Amino acid sequence: MQRERGPTVRALSASDLPAVRRLLNNSEFIYSRFGSEELPRLLEHKPGVGVFSGQSLRAFMLTNILAPPVAWIGGYGVTWSESRNYVRYIDLLLPPFIAAVRRAGATALYYTGNDLEFDWLKAPLLERQFQLLTTLRSYDKEDYSIPTAGNQDVVVRPFARADLDAVLEVEAACFAPYWRFDAANFLELAEHYPYFVVAELAGRVIGYQFNTVDHEMGFLVRIAVHPSLNSRGIGARLMAEAIHFFQSEHVWKIALNTEEANHHAHRLYEWFGFRRVVPQGFVLERPLLE
Repeated sequence: MQRERGPTVRALSASDLPAVRRLLNNSEFIYSRFGSEELPRLLEHKPGVGVFSGQSLRAFMLTNILAPPVAWIGGYGVTWSESRNYVRYIDLLLPPFIAAVRRAGATALYYTGNDLEFDWLKAPLLERQFQLLTTLRSYDKEDYSIPTAGNQDVVVRPFARADLDAVLEVEAACFAPYWRFDAANFLELAEHYPYFVVAELAGRVIGYQFNTVDHEMGFLVRIAVHPSLNSRGIGARLMAEAIHFFQSEHVWKIALNTEEANHHAHRLYEWFGFRRVVPQGFVLERPLLE
């Protein structure tokens, strides 16, 4: 009698795109922090691991953001037939996934969820050396109203490669290390995101913003203004231009999230008519020690 072979765990590549898409389309046991158009690029350029039974993909884990020393779990999925074993697949995937992001320079791994109380991956990850780092507040907006055009001395224009150093300076001043993008991330965003602009005042880049659209829904991904220039109407200028962009894309809703402690950002969003929504999001962290 021939013995049944066990599952195979291996790195994913661009050639696995059909199998990953098939799993995404046919299972509800999916965690995904990327748009459908991003998947080919992630499989080609970012670490990912899959569990296969023969040629059939049973489960996968992908990163969507790799900015050493930081990596984020960007996707995890299990076939419907194996859904009851989803914790077992975490144990199969997580060690090789961690090894892959460590080889790429990451020393910490992060996961973000949308529901602090009921997230299906939170408990298994907490049992596997992740810890709660911070909580998030979510907002959305279903109209294009703009209470102010912001500081009209600010020029809002498309990001150019020459802006990279200034944008990195804003990034370092505004965000904790686990939120920061590096130079390679920003250049990738500029190539693939439909909206990436900088705010320029007196010839100096002092802020930026990038957004995306997926399935007629707008996502305000990041807005940043150098803290030394807060309360100068720069964030409002960027926000007004972003809403014009989303209006041109005919989205039915604009969504965003921010840290619960970021009260300055909360005031801006609420001024522009964003409505706080539940549930509460969160971020988990796991240091990747030797």
